[in-house]
Amino acid sequence: MLPETLLTGMTEINRNMSELCNLCPRRCNAARPFSLADLSHAAGVCRSPQNAVVSGAGLHFWEEPVISGRSGSGTVFFAGCNLHCVFCQNHDISSSCKGRELSADGLRELYFSLIEKGAHNINLVTPGHFVPALAASLKEKLPVPVVCNTNGYDLPETLRILENKVDIYLPDLKYIDNDLALRYSHAGDYFEVAAAAIDEMYRQTGDFVIDENGIMQKGVIIRHLILPGQLENTLRIIEFVAKHFRPGQVMFSLMHQYLPCGLVSENNFPELNRKISGFEYEIAESALLSSGIEDGFLQESDSAEAEFIPQFMKNLF
Repeated sequence: MLPETLLTGMTEINRNMSELCNLCPRRCNAARPFSLADLSHAAGVCRSPQNAVVSGAGLHFWEEPVISGRSGSGTVFFAGCNLHCVFCQNHDISSSCKGRELSADGLRELYFSLIEKGAHNINLVTPGHFVPALAASLKEKLPVPVVCNTNGYDLPETLRILENKVDIYLPDLKYIDNDLALRYSHAGDYFEVAAAAIDEMYRQTGDFVIDENGIMQKGVIIRHLILPGQLENTLRIIEFVAKHFRPGQVMFSLMHQYLPCGLVSENNFPELNRKISGFEYEIAESALLSSGIEDGFLQESDSAEAEFIPQFMKNLF
């Protein structure tokens, strides 16, 4: 029998999740155990139990200004992932399930501890494989906006479990070139999946709203990380977003922070074993500024430093 503290919220999980998991586009049909203690490598692509596993939490000041503000974003980093990008900056926690297992009540306690510290919002990072558990933790509305910070590889039907519980979505749009998506994230259908997911996110939130203090209250920010040597991918994504959304609907964040991380080395994926060049960023920045996208963010080149990568497992409450 599981400890009593882990049983809170399980009724909600069972209601929203079949015995075999198909929450994400992998549809791996895995029998995920409820508890971390019962986890095995056979528990799906995400390698995670059904109960949420948190690998770090704290006030985060390096998100977009409308998310971090002055007081910081109350960020909760979840272990595991359904995408496994070879260049992942969070590889230590995304490639395994290291962290502290929390019930729905435990998650709410964590949210409120971050709110008490002044968090502008609660920012759930890579939460897609824990959606039913998160929905249970958000059954009652929080006093600050809830942010779903995702890799973009999500199913609309899974996102609908979060409707009226999440106020802001921060999806990645990593690839428009599915050959790149297959090589670097083992997801040859990435663009079609992510585009449909972003449409669902926008349907839920509507046009973005920023309050008088410059803090986002609802909406979507589409993020794109420029990869070295893959400018064409970036330029096509900018073009897609500019044509797909009108000014005032969503925001767009062009990210300069790529560092060789995860499985990238001189021997593995050598084409990714460098930062992006100043020339590459200038071309991407110029394309964005001339695209017609009016609402968004650019990153400075000094964002591509290891000091900005969170120290996981060192700030667990």
